[in-house]
Amino acid sequence: MTIAIACDHAGPAYKEKIIAFLKSQDIEVINKGTDSEESVDYPDFAHPVGELVNSGSADLGILICGSGNGVAMTANKHNNVRAALCWNTEIAALARQHNNANIVCIPARFTSEWQACEIVKTFLSSEFEGGRHERRVGKISC
Repeated sequence: MTIAIACDHAGPAYKEKIIAFLKSQDIEVINKGTDSEESVDYPDFAHPVGELVNSGSADLGILICGSGNGVAMTANKHNNVRAALCWNTEIAALARQHNNANIVCIPARFTSEWQACEIVKTFLSSEFEGGRHERRVGKISC
């Protein structure tokens, strides 16, 4: 499995903890930045992750910004992306199970680093249920 990950200036510490977890699970990681707390524009980092997931070069994506909203809005501009804003493990599980989300967006200013890692673990261990959800997911793209 290959996972693309990126953040803005609110998330480098979170990103490093998540990358360490992913590597401990023998998951290939594509780090698209940023690695600094210096102010940056979140679309510059969310678009590359969206492109990798959209093209199939990455199986899943992880994006982190202050609220999680900016990176989610940006990533969702890519046709095959279903980016979900997840602030707890229950939402992360449902995003995968019911919405077949392929990018998890984490709000760094509203979760702890530990919670962020738990959200990622749940996101990765949950699977799309299909069934009635398949029809709904099929109606998402324009």
